[in-house]
Amino acid sequence: MPVPTSVSTRSDHRKGVGLGLALLSALAFGGSGVAAKPLIEAGLDPLHVVWLRVAGAALVMLPLAVRHRGLLRRRPGLLAGFGLFAVAGVQAFYFAALSRIPVGVALLVEYLAPALVLGWVRFVQRRPVTRAAAVGVVLAVGGLACVVEVWAGLGFDALGLLLALGAACCQVGYFVLSDQGSDGDEAPDPLGVIAYGLLIGAAVLTAVARPWSMDWSVLTGSAEMNGTPVAAAVLLGWIVLVATVVAYVTGVVSVRRLSPQVAGVVACLEAVIATVLAWVLLGEHLSAPQIVGGAVVLTGAFIAQSSAPSKGTGTPVAAGGPERELSVPGTTA
Repeated sequence: MPVPTSVSTRSDHRKGVGLGLALLSALAFGGSGVAAKPLIEAGLDPLHVVWLRVAGAALVMLPLAVRHRGLLRRRPGLLAGFGLFAVAGVQAFYFAALSRIPVGVALLVEYLAPALVLGWVRFVQRRPVTRAAAVGVVLAVGGLACVVEVWAGLGFDALGLLLALGAACCQVGYFVLSDQGSDGDEAPDPLGVIAYGLLIGAAVLTAVARPWSMDWSVLTGSAEMNGTPVAAAVLLGWIVLVATVVAYVTGVVSVRRLSPQVAGVVACLEAVIATVLAWVLLGEHLSAPQIVGGAVVLTGAFIAQSSAPSKGTGTPVAAGGPERELSVPGTTA
């Protein structure tokens, strides 16, 4: 039976809007590191920049937390995991890595998360994985070797690479946590989870970062982006409002209009956007092998992440991701 033209048109429009929102979300997330790095180089500690980002976004999202206050009773573990891992952990490790290595490299290392999830499934849970997912892991690891130029003896700062890997591990922690207890329960509203994750993350980071020791005068001055002075307040506003609030909200809405798989493909553009912006705005150039390696990392990450998971004992399993339960793309940077 043919689909009525009006229904088909509405569906195409819905998908078109969803694709646009997904692209906007990838652009917003991808610009976080480019805006944060000048603030760090201007004298702010990476943890202080993370605290400003999370605390500012938490205040903006506070009305949503009040609206979804029932989540505190129904899903306290999930909210705590999102706040500790997907918000505080990922952001703290990522911004700390930015102080030592290029933006694009840090984000590409973070894209090992889907491959690491598969390692958890295969070797910790002892469940089989699909052949396609295994290929994705091999591609991601091989591409990363090109990104960090292993043939040159790891030309990048080793501690910076470890910090970026820490961000990837925090994503794995959230993925694994969100997979627990998802059967039989009503899926929580993603916007509510994001709001409480930001509040919990802000509380944790307040204790760790001790913002009262921050050099607040940096925010009244300017920071340099490849020699061009930019008001620090403008950079902070971008990080809080665009790279966090707008990025998360548009990402959630886009998944509701698209399938998680399609949104996941667009989300992979985040690393590309971050690398290009860092190249143009910060003068961080990557070599040809690094660019090729980055493309391979993203291809492997997408294959590993997009393979549909199954909880059946006899069916091979692929990577789990935040879209499984929450439909929240872009929990990276």
